Amino acid sequence: QVQLVESGGGLVQAGGSLTLSCAVSGSTVRIDDMGYYRQAPGKQRELVATITSGSSTNFADSVKGRFTISRDNAKNMVYLQMNSLKPEDTAVYFCNAVIKLRIGLLPRVYWGQGTQVTVSS
Repeated sequence: QVQLVESGGGLVQAGGSLTLSCAVSGSTVRIDDMGYYRQAPGKQRELVATITSGSSTNFADSVKGRFTISRDNAKNMVYLQMNSLKPEDTAVYFCNAVIKLRIGLLPRVYWGQGTQVTVSS
């Protein structure tokens, strides 16, 4: 069984930094795109950043220039480095990954449990 286990959230002052990590545990054939989404109270979940298996990246306009995303394919991990954090970045952050579990199965999306990031002003 595949699980995405997140770590690294917390409370930080505006202007500070945090790094989120997400590890894919379990046996897989292939991990394609990985990424982070976030959901603030009363709002819909939104894309933050994605990274392909070849390390091409995509960012929401609101985080461009402040956040970076990277992955370690050997460790099946993805990282979100968040700098110059703002109070509006406060949300639960979810990692996801498109994973092919076995030969003959189509890839599907898996989600982490979410980690709270709170940025105080």
